[in-house]
Amino acid sequence: MAMDVVDYEIFGDDMQYVEIELDPGEAAIGEAGAMMMMQDGVEMDTVFGDGSAQQGGLFSKLLGAGKRLVTGESLFTTIFHNESRAKRRVAFAAPYPGKIIAVKLSEMGGTLICQKDSFLCAARGVSLGIAFQRRLGAGLFGGEGFIMQRLDGDGLVFVHAGGTLMTRDLQPGEKLRVDTGCVVALQPSVDFDIQYVGKLKSALFSGEGLFFATLTGPGRVWLQSLPLSRLANRIIASAPAAGGRQVGEGSVLGSLGGFLDGDNS
Repeated sequence: MAMDVVDYEIFGDDMQYVEIELDPGEAAIGEAGAMMMMQDGVEMDTVFGDGSAQQGGLFSKLLGAGKRLVTGESLFTTIFHNESRAKRRVAFAAPYPGKIIAVKLSEMGGTLICQKDSFLCAARGVSLGIAFQRRLGAGLFGGEGFIMQRLDGDGLVFVHAGGTLMTRDLQPGEKLRVDTGCVVALQPSVDFDIQYVGKLKSALFSGEGLFFATLTGPGRVWLQSLPLSRLANRIIASAPAAGGRQVGEGSVLGSLGGFLDGDNS
């Protein structure tokens, strides 16, 4: 399927959203539940898979849906197409604090590998698939598991990273050791592997885990400072209703103080 060429604007600082401008007949695909608003004249259709194989047969549609199921995504993708005679906009919101990355696949060699759940939206025609880790160690201990998302095409894709974003262009042979949960996306030319921290004491007491992700160039990598799992763990640990404890607030009276100030919801 031919790629739609779309214009866009990214708004916000820590809680961002992206507005995509659609010419008459153009369309964008969005992750289920990511749509924030759409102007009159934009129609919404839910399809199996990623919508890139809608002109194919039943097998192509089932294959596209199956790829998304394997990566832990919904079987369905939503297509937003402009049926009016004027330009219209549709907006997609980030699911948690962080940054939205706009990547033109034609500048990345036509393919981008990214973590599961990071895809937000894209121009129609981008194919959403799966990428298997080539090494068993990376699959078992890489934080993102054996399977990552693979985005193919030559159009624009929008990926979400938690916290603050770092972009690094690695030279041939240049290595970067990263916390496994902080890897957002990378070019296929970057070698992804797992390395043991080396010292038992560091592995047990540093709080950084047993393994690092080792990224070897050439190619571009995108890193995030706040993985969703780390954010969720902090929230749960600080939520009394979930068995955690209050951090940074409260009373010397304990739970009675919380009852008196009304903070018990």
